[in-house]
Amino acid sequence: MSLASVKAFFAEKAPDITVIETGQRTATVAEAAAALGLPPARIAKTLSLRRGDEVFLVVTRGDARLDNRKAREAFGGKVRMLAADEVEALTGHPVGGVCPFGLARPLQVYCDVSLQAFDDVAPAAGSIDSAVRISPARLAELTGARWVDVCQQAPEPQPA
Repeated sequence: MSLASVKAFFAEKAPDITVIETGQRTATVAEAAAALGLPPARIAKTLSLRRGDEVFLVVTRGDARLDNRKAREAFGGKVRMLAADEVEALTGHPVGGVCPFGLARPLQVYCDVSLQAFDDVAPAAGSIDSAVRISPARLAELTGARWVDVCQQAPEPQPA
């Protein structure tokens, strides 16, 4: 159902974007990076968060970590991650396949400014073995996302 809802989302809103079914696990940033041949930073991970009764999604670069102080300031209070059973019930996507597309119910989406370092990123596509390639600007446009700065400073690239 979840992969189907993401495919339906793109068929309606962005038929030029193809869902990539890898045939390999992409449930973690490391697995997705390996399956897609991308650096971990370019995997767009989707965090499912709650502040009080409000549930929302934050899409960040794969190697980013949420900064609690920045998140508290941006969202007006302390945020916490949803439990795994809540994630699937509220998004329609399994943990490891959560994305801001084809959601079971409307949720506010935020994109962290860390994504803007890249021309394109690869968020999950509703299952633990799928993804899409999309520019951060288009991701935000298609999902009605608001840009926020809620992550710690991105790590410096390591010399090869």
